[in-house]
Order: sequence, then structure tokens, then C-alpha cells
Amino acid sequence: MFLFCIFVKMDLAWKYFPLDQEQKAAVAHLAAEARLLPSVVEVIMKRGIQDIESLNHYLSPSLKDLYDPFLMTGMDAAVNRLNKAIGNKEKILVYGDYDVDGITAVTLVYKYLRYITTNIDYYIPDRYEEGSGISKRAIDFAHDEGVTLMIALDCGIKANDMVAYAKGLNIDIIICDHHVPDADLPEAVANLNPKLPGSRYPFKELSGCGVGYKLMQAFGNSNGTEPRMLDNMLDLVAISIAADLVPLVGENRILAHFGLKKLNHRPSVGLRGIINVSGLQSKQIDMSDIIFKIGPRINASGRVQSGRESVDLLLTRDAKEAKVMSHHIDEYNNQRRLIDHSITQEANEIVESFTDMEDRKIIIVYDPSWHNGVIGIVASRLSERYNRPTIVLTDTHDDMINGSARSVMGYDIHTVLEANKDILENFGGHPFAAGFTIQKRHLHQFIQSATAIVDQDLTVEDLQPKHDIDLPLELADINSTLRRQLRRMAPYGPGNEKPLFSTRGVVSVTPPRLMGYKKSHLRLMISMPNEMPIYQAVAYNQADLLPLIAKGKPFDILYYIEESQWQGRYMVQLNIRDIHIVDGE
Repeated sequence: MFLFCIFVKMDLAWKYFPLDQEQKAAVAHLAAEARLLPSVVEVIMKRGIQDIESLNHYLSPSLKDLYDPFLMTGMDAAVNRLNKAIGNKEKILVYGDYDVDGITAVTLVYKYLRYITTNIDYYIPDRYEEGSGISKRAIDFAHDEGVTLMIALDCGIKANDMVAYAKGLNIDIIICDHHVPDADLPEAVANLNPKLPGSRYPFKELSGCGVGYKLMQAFGNSNGTEPRMLDNMLDLVAISIAADLVPLVGENRILAHFGLKKLNHRPSVGLRGIINVSGLQSKQIDMSDIIFKIGPRINASGRVQSGRESVDLLLTRDAKEAKVMSHHIDEYNNQRRLIDHSITQEANEIVESFTDMEDRKIIIVYDPSWHNGVIGIVASRLSERYNRPTIVLTDTHDDMINGSARSVMGYDIHTVLEANKDILENFGGHPFAAGFTIQKRHLHQFIQSATAIVDQDLTVEDLQPKHDIDLPLELADINSTLRRQLRRMAPYGPGNEKPLFSTRGVVSVTPPRLMGYKKSHLRLMISMPNEMPIYQAVAYNQADLLPLIAKGKPFDILYYIEESQWQGRYMVQLNIRDIHIVDGE
């Protein structure tokens, strides 16, 4: 049984669960077998790794550990239909949603198949005129172009009517999706989705691009194709995994591990262009770089202009063309940021006007004038700031409203939409992020229902920020051996979070400085009192603590260890998540 220690700073709890004697013995045994520091093994074991075989798989991912794609329900039928289409020189349309997952999926499948057939095209729907999912306009386009097979990526598992419509026009559809399906499935050639009820596929959390990868893997296996050609596209899969925030465990960890290697050493021409405009050309790219820099730029074309432009860029083989196109999507991203910041400010003002905020368990805000392309980003910002499930709504067209929902750790926002499916036009997503469309006449009913569901599911205490400390450290513990072994735990993401450490009683050895555009962040040089080593640290959005820290009082820190590589050397910085001033309240 775990014991735990709690350090409380106002409404923020820091929890550390010490090991009992049995767990300490297990840590010592694994550390000796794996030749790792016991402290590192303790951190890894808290991620569910309990034996030497699992530890070896975790620390040394291998593509050989990927599951047989033919374990996925419908894969045989999908591959047979694709082989038939190519053999008969049928025209194929690769279709996918306009977000990062859909765009990377379309790029991967089209890029792979264009080496095999010239009878192929791709289609990204217009966010504003067609919406997400398989659109009627796309099917009509396919029919006019003589398409007889569509491959729908990152969408389609609920598109029963559209699949039936396509079938009436003699167009078959292979669906590659990862969203939660309804009880009634579309009458597609195959519904490839690891979340299908009764699915024998061992790993359920693939991204949409990941499902597309498995289809191409199965297709390649059936034709004896060299696997290296597909493996060279794993940078696209890694981007989809990071941007879609799917769990970084199991197959996703393997795919992301090798995708990051490709992204760092031999990225495609198009991705090299994005890396350059993102300012990442001299940096070791990690999952957070994808989330905050690469992903938003790929997304921006679909939010501001057309998602097809990002696919065009990711497919190009011309470096000059890639440079021009990368600057275009960088400009879209700049436009998106201006819109995003303006709407976020407006939304914050609405939330700050709530007089009952302490009792609210869900934030729902609506403005008919808000830009539909950024409401998901705004929902993410509000959810993070107020630590509550959040729904942001805006008008679309024809008396319809679009909504984007984001959640907090431990709460499945998708269940709220599922409970209201009778009044939603369509919906889909994941436990932490979802989207939907609703008629205006049902808006009040939806808000009442969603509020009641969350009120029943959560308490105010559930929404208090909490942090589980992986390990308390002394600053002297942060040596090169510890850092080298921690590096092997990457890539980080949901299900394999970056280790969170605490150190008590540090001091600022030089006067703390404010930094950032609005001087809202702290830059510190810290150590234990009168001891070495000294570490540089950054505390984001904690400038209000400068006067207390400047007095020289000891303080406790909650932080991540971050490294950057410069001229072959690793530079260490502590990213301080929270500060507790000792005797300073």
C-alpha cells in the first residue's frame, strides 16, 4: 500500500507517494538487473513498468514489437479491395480531416500509394463550408472524377449516411478511424478502428494517422514491399501522435520514438521547411516542439485558408517550393495567433464576469462572432487556466452552432456529448478533446444538460489543481548519470508524462529577473544554501513571487529537468512548475 506526503500551497497540492519495503526491494532488484539508478527505476515503475522484460521494451523500443496489422478487424477486406483497385487501375481518392492528424494521415497514405499507382488523388474538406467528417461535396467530387474507392482517414466511423450515399454512386469506402464508434457501423468495405467492439487488435489508442499506417503496413506486407519505405514516413506518425494527444504508450511510444529519429535526422523536404520557419533547425526536436510549433503551423492552413496547402507542402520534393509554402503557412499561423489571442481575451473576460466561478464545475462560453477555426485552441487555454472542463461555442451557418470541448485530467468530456447525442447534429473526439454541431434551438437545453451532468460527476475538490511528485531530489542528485538515464524515458506525453521532481529549501543565489514579453516570467539562478551546484531555472507566469524570492528566503520548488544541446554539450535548466515560499504565506 502507498503512503503519501502532501505539501500544500493555497489550493495546490503536491503529493509524493513513498515506496513501501516491498516496492523498495523491487526497485533495487530492477535497478541491479538493468544497471540503472534506483531513483530512475522508481520513476519508471510509477508508469506501470514492473518487470525486466517490460523495462527493456520501454527503454529500447523496436519496430519488431509492432503488432500484426491483420489483427485489426476488417484488414483483410481492406487490403483485398485496395489490391483489386490498383490491379484494375481504378481511381482512388485519399480523404482526411483538416486537422494535423487528418493531414498527416492523408499525406502518409497518398505518399506511399503514389509510388504504386498514378490513379490517385487526395481531398481535404473545407472547415467552414463542409465541416469535419466525410462530406457530400467530397463524394460528389469523387463521383465526377470517376473515383471508385475512397480511403477515409481520421474520420468516417459515424458517417453511415455518407457511406450509404457513396455506395449508391458505386464508390466503395475504406474507413481508417480511431474515434469511438456508435453501435451501428457504416456499411463500408472495412471499418478499420482498434476501438471497435470485440476488436482483437491489442492496442486501442492509435492516432488516425496510426491507423492509416497500419493499413499501409498490411498492404505492403501483402505485396512483399520493403518495410523501409513506410518506415521513412514515421515522422508523419510521430507528428500525429503528439498533436492529437493520444497516449504515449504501447505502439504509439514505438512509432513516436522512431518518428522523432526521422524528424531529427532525415525529415522530408516539406517538414524541413516547417522546421526552419519554426526556428527548430539547430535543436533536438521533441514532442513538445511538435505540439507547440510544428503542429500549429500544419493546422493553420485549415484554420485560416485550406488544409490542402499543408498536404501539398508535406508532399513536395522541391526544397525551393517547400521554403515558399512553409512561409505561407507560417503567415497563416501568425494570423491564427492574432485571432486566437483576441478571442481568448474576450472569453476570459466573460469567465471573469461569472460571480459563481468558485462553484462552477464546467465553463461554457458562446459568441456568434468568434472565428470557428480557433475555438478549440481557446477552449484549451480556458481549461488550462481555470482547471475545468470547457466548451467554447460559435455560429457556423444555417442556424447551426459549432462547439469545441476540452477537459481536465480524470474527466471524459466525450461522455457529456454522448449523453446529448439526440440533440446534436454530429459529434466526435476523445476523453480530453471533442467537437460537435448543434442547432441553435437546442443550445439552451444542451447547456443545461451538460452543466447538470458535470455537476453530478465532479466535486469542486476534484477540480483543485493537484500534482503527483515522481521523486523528491537534492540539487546535487541532478548529475549527468541521472540526466542520461532520464533521457531514455522519452518521448513524453499522456501516459508517459515527463518526470516531476521537488526540492525543498533552495535559494536564489543572484537577484531574480523578470523575462518575457509582458515580464510575467521569472529567471533564477538557484542552489541549496551555500552549496554547489547552481542551476538556471525559469518559473513561467510566477512574476508575482519576485519580491518574496528577492528577500533571500528559502523556497520549495516543483519542476521538470530540461536539457538543450549546444555544440555537443547538454545545457541544463529547471522548468519550475510551482514555488512554495517557506514561512512566506
